[in-house]
Amino acid sequence: MTGTATVVGAGIGGLATAIGLRRAGWSVTVLERRTELERYGAAFGIHPTAQSALDRLGVGDALREHAVPYRDAHIRTPDGTSIARLPLERIERKAGRPELLISRPYLLDALLAGLDAFGDVPIKLGERVTDVDALAAGQDLVIGADGIRSAVRTTRFGDRSGPREVGTVAWIGIADIESPMHGETWGSGRFLGLTPVEPGRTNWYATAPEATTADELRGLFAGWHDPIPRILAATDPATWIRYEMRHLHPALPSFVSTARVAPVALVGDAAHAMTPNLGQGACTAILDADALTRALAAAPPGPAGVAGALRAYDRERRRSAQRTAFASRTLHRFMSTERTRLRDAAVRLLPG
Repeated sequence: MTGTATVVGAGIGGLATAIGLRRAGWSVTVLERRTELERYGAAFGIHPTAQSALDRLGVGDALREHAVPYRDAHIRTPDGTSIARLPLERIERKAGRPELLISRPYLLDALLAGLDAFGDVPIKLGERVTDVDALAAGQDLVIGADGIRSAVRTTRFGDRSGPREVGTVAWIGIADIESPMHGETWGSGRFLGLTPVEPGRTNWYATAPEATTADELRGLFAGWHDPIPRILAATDPATWIRYEMRHLHPALPSFVSTARVAPVALVGDAAHAMTPNLGQGACTAILDADALTRALAAAPPGPAGVAGALRAYDRERRRSAQRTAFASRTLHRFMSTERTRLRDAAVRLLPG
């Protein structure tokens, strides 16, 4: 079926949803509260399932043009001892393609180019949505892709579910040197990860207690194995990104609402914001967009068709995304524990 839709939010999930809807013949408008799109640099891991979804959206080739494969990564202790390998080889063997890493600006550019190719999907910046029912007037569908503090979610689903802090601060940066090793190093109450992002550069991410400053961060990892101190030293602190780790809690009972003026569907962080420990935030948003737009493309015309498509989307994505969010939150607690001997012993039992 086709119709008119407004997508609230121009992040990864919102742009992917807009592409999918337009490919299905819908008339689409995208609203973004910021006056410019966020283009900060951080590496997103794109699982093979999300790569397939991007292929269906017509932007897979643009993704691969700037992405790098993620292989041979380990979990290490601060002295550099490898205690496990990340399951990247198994993922590649099963899917027939590797996990990919891509800088956020490149992924954003690929999605924007995919949307621009239609030539008729406006992205209106500086548009803050406060009245979803007024926005929905004359629309067949409203998509809430406006992040963890989603105005669409709050006004249509209430404020029982909302951002919850986990008491840890995350830091992200990109160093202009290439690391000889990749993976994560787990210490007591903190950890640091190194991944490729593009030739000659290394993406890193670290967690630390909430009160840690940028100056203190390097000291927290000063005694850790090479190249961690070198990577941090090679990154200008002015470019570091700091954010308080949060997740959406409690889990929503539904990602869709068919009541009132026009139906609403939530995608991405608006529906299931999670801690970044599994590296699945971008992937789940892409999978949401793909599932939602496939369901709508296959639906019969009319309001009943939209309602049925939204129910199909909710069945396909809600439990899966919420399981991923729960697993990521559980992994965060496991990685951040101060009982490192028990944790490391358990990690050593993982299959190689």
